[in-house]
Amino acid sequence: MAEPIIQLKNVTKRFGAGEEEVAALEDISIAVQPGEIFGVIGLSGAGKSTLVRCINLLERPTSGSVIVDGQDMTALSGVQLRRARKSIGMIFQGFNLLMQRTALDNICFPMEIAKTPRKEAVDRAKELLEIVDLSSRANAYPAQLSGGQKQRVAIARTLATNPKVLLCDEATSALDPKTTRSILRLIQDINRRLGITVVVITHEMKVIEEICARVAILDHGHLAETGTVEEVFSHPKTEAGRRLVYPDGVPYDMLSQQRDKKGALVIRVAFNGGTAYQPLVASLAIDCGVKANILGADTRNIDGRAFGTMLLGLPGEGAEKALAYIAAQKDITVEEVPDYHV
Repeated sequence: MAEPIIQLKNVTKRFGAGEEEVAALEDISIAVQPGEIFGVIGLSGAGKSTLVRCINLLERPTSGSVIVDGQDMTALSGVQLRRARKSIGMIFQGFNLLMQRTALDNICFPMEIAKTPRKEAVDRAKELLEIVDLSSRANAYPAQLSGGQKQRVAIARTLATNPKVLLCDEATSALDPKTTRSILRLIQDINRRLGITVVVITHEMKVIEEICARVAILDHGHLAETGTVEEVFSHPKTEAGRRLVYPDGVPYDMLSQQRDKKGALVIRVAFNGGTAYQPLVASLAIDCGVKANILGADTRNIDGRAFGTMLLGLPGEGAEKALAYIAAQKDITVEEVPDYHV
């Protein structure tokens, strides 16, 4: 495996002092591989934005080290840090465009600061407008652009300095669902076309589902768990993970309403990435003659594969047969829900 392009080693960030001190991050260690799209998710106050600002040293960690592309960012001088930041682009929720400049000139702005010759900067800006599919809006001002178009200009501007890493801090939170999907597709396309490593900071699990390969879950400044999106979706190991993957809760409280006196039992079925078109409940009825009662479900289709869980009530007669049948299915695990024999 290649050397990580981003490594956070035992990063702690505290604000304030004495009794007023607050730990925004506590002993965080994360490694991001070159060329991947890595997600960081958590509820409000989890420390996500502090973490992303520690990567480019907009916030200096209280302790620990941040290594980006082989350089320990915490050990660099001011001049060295400014030079290193050129390889780290950042996209914000608020776009941060200059209202008095056209889309083209907004993209040229960082190149002007770097003293790039005007013709070279304009040529590069036109290339980037084509990449973000906004060539026809080169001379439009931000007030004339939609939210999605403004974010595309912001993305193009970030790419102007040829970064190796792209940090997206809630970059789609201000956008409607349709526009969000188009921006995520664009980020994915940039990742594939240009080989840029992307770190996505979000509170939305759907954003992680759409484009990320791996994810880290933050909870009140602590790293709750990390792994592939598939692993976390199919088997969240922590309470913080379960809250995010199943935001409405696994409806165990419904079970008491479903009980009868026929020796039925309740099982939890976990879908671990098999085809999303596998009709499990229908197959139980057809192949085993067992009619299962769906007590609750939280499943999702990711690229044609099923992830999530389903809570099933099985009648006493045929329950063992149904359990054996489900356990034999590919990419599915099953367990009895403790203390819920009904």
